[in-house]
Amino acid sequence: MHFTFKSSYWTDRYLENHAPWDLNHISRPLKEYIDHLQDKELKILVPGAGPGHEVSYLYRKGFKNVYYLDFSQKAADEFAIKEKDFPVDQILSDDFFNHSGKYDLILEQTFFCAFEPSEAARRKYVQKMYDLIHPGGILAGVWWSFLLNPDQENPPYGGSREEYERLFSEKFEIQKIDECYNSEPERMGKEYFCVFQKR
Repeated sequence: MHFTFKSSYWTDRYLENHAPWDLNHISRPLKEYIDHLQDKELKILVPGAGPGHEVSYLYRKGFKNVYYLDFSQKAADEFAIKEKDFPVDQILSDDFFNHSGKYDLILEQTFFCAFEPSEAARRKYVQKMYDLIHPGGILAGVWWSFLLNPDQENPPYGGSREEYERLFSEKFEIQKIDECYNSEPERMGKEYFCVFQKR
């Protein structure tokens, strides 16, 4: 199994226009979740933001304290060109694991599934999310619900409810792991919407 979370790998995907996970708009589950958020002062991070649909939507809804983060400089540059009014100092190109800061809310969308599906890599993700979130803060979004294929070479990598419960329950209170009722048609039956609160 190859560890594919490298800047050059993701940049090449964008350069080749090979990003099948990109819906070209914000996904319906995250849009509806954001629509129910009331506190516009929340400090929000969207890691692995890619085209930044979630970031754009948040900003236009009045969440001005939202941060874009992607490992690919190419993706970050394209987002900056597309969203000329978005604060440049809130567009971050960096390795997620090198990033520092504290957030009230982190949104997950096709990010977890990009990591090598080993126990060590997934626990490292959980720990980093824990470190970046204020006590009582929230990690929320969409995780794949299809089972991991152990012979799979490239992402997206799947997962199961049982795995997510096991991985996150040590550091987060699990508020929700529900099958998405509002997935995009091509993703229906393949997604969980999860909400984890930092203990």
